[in-house]
Amino acid sequence: MAEPLALTIAGVIASYLPFIPQVDINPELVLLGLLPPLLYTAAINTSLIEFRPKKLSITLLSVGLVLFTTFAVAVVVWWLLGVPFAAAVAIGAVVAPPDAVAATAVARRVGMPRRIVTLLEGESLFNDATALVSLRTAIAAMAGSFSIWQAGGDFLYAAGGGALIGVVAAGVLAVLRRRITDPVLDTSLSLLAPFAAYLPAEAAHASGVMSVVVCGLILGQGAPVWQTAASRIAERTNWRTIQFLLESAVFLLIGLQVRHIVEDAWNSGLDRGTIVLTCAAVLATVVVVRPVWVFPATYFAWFVESRGVQRRRTRRPPWLRRLPPPGASLPPGGKPKPAWTGPAVVSWSGMRGVVTLAAALLLPEDTPQLATLKLLALVVVGGTLLLQGISLPALVRVLRLRGPSRAEDALQEANLLQQATAAGLEALESEIAPETPPEIVTALRDRVSRRAFAAWEQLGRSESVRVTPSGEYRRLRLAMLRAERETVLRVRDSGTVDHEVLEHVMAVLDMEESTIDRIVEADSDSSAPLRAPAVGDCDHLRAAPHTCIPDTPDVCSECVAEGLTWVHLRMCLSCGHVACCDSSPGNHATNHFRDTGHPVMRSVEPGEKWRWCYIDELLG
Repeated sequence: MAEPLALTIAGVIASYLPFIPQVDINPELVLLGLLPPLLYTAAINTSLIEFRPKKLSITLLSVGLVLFTTFAVAVVVWWLLGVPFAAAVAIGAVVAPPDAVAATAVARRVGMPRRIVTLLEGESLFNDATALVSLRTAIAAMAGSFSIWQAGGDFLYAAGGGALIGVVAAGVLAVLRRRITDPVLDTSLSLLAPFAAYLPAEAAHASGVMSVVVCGLILGQGAPVWQTAASRIAERTNWRTIQFLLESAVFLLIGLQVRHIVEDAWNSGLDRGTIVLTCAAVLATVVVVRPVWVFPATYFAWFVESRGVQRRRTRRPPWLRRLPPPGASLPPGGKPKPAWTGPAVVSWSGMRGVVTLAAALLLPEDTPQLATLKLLALVVVGGTLLLQGISLPALVRVLRLRGPSRAEDALQEANLLQQATAAGLEALESEIAPETPPEIVTALRDRVSRRAFAAWEQLGRSESVRVTPSGEYRRLRLAMLRAERETVLRVRDSGTVDHEVLEHVMAVLDMEESTIDRIVEADSDSSAPLRAPAVGDCDHLRAAPHTCIPDTPDVCSECVAEGLTWVHLRMCLSCGHVACCDSSPGNHATNHFRDTGHPVMRSVEPGEKWRWCYIDELLG
């Protein structure tokens, strides 16, 4: 069971224990103290590059689906409870938005495909703004001041004003970050960022949620340019801790509300059969309207986005025009089309959370059937967490949706590191001065090459290969660092060296240990061959076959002749010559390219079908 469900159930049990006092949620505490940092940490970890191609899909979910759910629930509540329609719209807005914390927490645990996780994260970032603005409009209507034009104007002002304030806040923080190099000060500034965006927006009666999300997206995108490496490391560590603590607190709070909300509604004087029927009907409505909206919205967004991709592809180089639209599958001999399994999982990923409960507490005290409306919010939160949260992993397995493959990630990582290493070595050659010691240049070349080789070594790891050069380097260096640290500690215990000096030396050792390459073993959960992702193409890759007959299968003949061992084997696709990779002592595959000029080789390790062009340095 995922952590959100376990923590919620623990909170429910605790709410019925006699020695646990009643915990009342202050809605301002949630909306100001919990929601901004949770949304901010999600936003800074969201890629704008991945967000842009899905902006229409995310808008249809975070705005269109929230409004659709709001009015669907409003009709059901108005019909069954007989409350004023404005109050019914208010509770519809309360239960409409899926929770950012619940969606991402369950998605991470289930291991969904990244394109679906990106869609859910994008939806959860913006749907709270839509729901809270709709709730504010409904409360105004309950007070008698309402018109459709005013509601539309308020919505546009809240969303647009919040986004604008978020841009301004991000700009101010970016200017400060460019001038701050101390990681402690930069982390402190980062902790203030969500409130620096939220409070001015709320003061201007705009959407603080929208402001925080926009600010976080901009700062997350610009962090590699505006922050130092030490500041980025400190920020990631601190926000991970904050996110874990706040998420845990959120789901415990949900469970702790159960007892007194149920008792208040049960003793409200309303017919209990009507209460039960309304709770079941609202929960069913929330669950059913999501797929009703998601499937047509997904296909509509795919149609619009695919046409845009087709227009952009006509302006691309020829080798990029063959790539399918994002999120589409390409059947053999057919045109790209969206799969139905993705929308099915998105339809079943509508868990609600603490924002729904906090929004319910914002309803005025004179709202008709207030206790029952709060119970409706609680039932939707608990019902979706239990019903959808528990069954979602089984649905993903039944639909055979595969999460991110570590082997595929390792291949992309190796390719990216190879490109970065080539750029670094080129910069090194341009910076070498006549007085530069040759041994320094050699050490730098070895260091960056070792880093690139370590990424390639995790591919094609067979049972017969127990040790790789980079793995052995890490093992030995870590053993050296342990011995060095033990010596420093003995000196510390002797009291012969000042504490500040000892702390500095320990920090140097810790920093080196933290930067040693730690490559995780690739354990793909799929038996499908590991092919190169669509990250590049060239004339050589197009002209080369995907396989040929090897001259010496499973053996590097040069290594055998020289008495060497190899790590992995590669095969030339021009002549079929099998040789060892660059991580091997002989580097015979690269030497073969230099001797013959044959441009493309492929891996001949079990389960791998990726190819590499030496000339253009591209996977294909």
